[in-house]
Amino acid sequence: MKNEATAKRLRTIQGHVGGIARMVEDGEYCIDVIRQIQAVQAALDKVSQIVLEDHMRHCLITVIQGDDPAERERVLNEIADVFQTANKS
Repeated sequence: MKNEATAKRLRTIQGHVGGIARMVEDGEYCIDVIRQIQAVQAALDKVSQIVLEDHMRHCLITVIQGDDPAERERVLNEIADVFQTANKS
């Protein structure tokens, strides 16, 4: 996994969330707060995408090439669950 780059993105998002909290505390205009929340959600979606792609390129391929059918099934079910959860929102 691209740990350093992913961690940096998450720290940036963390700072952004702190900024949103300050906006709320300062009574900033609601639509401006919502727009910032949407930006954070988009940034988190991007991080999720990066982590999932990395998982599929490394972990999933390793399991699929392996000899354990139960482990293959488990990992494929995890991927299916991630996509199912993502489509609920």
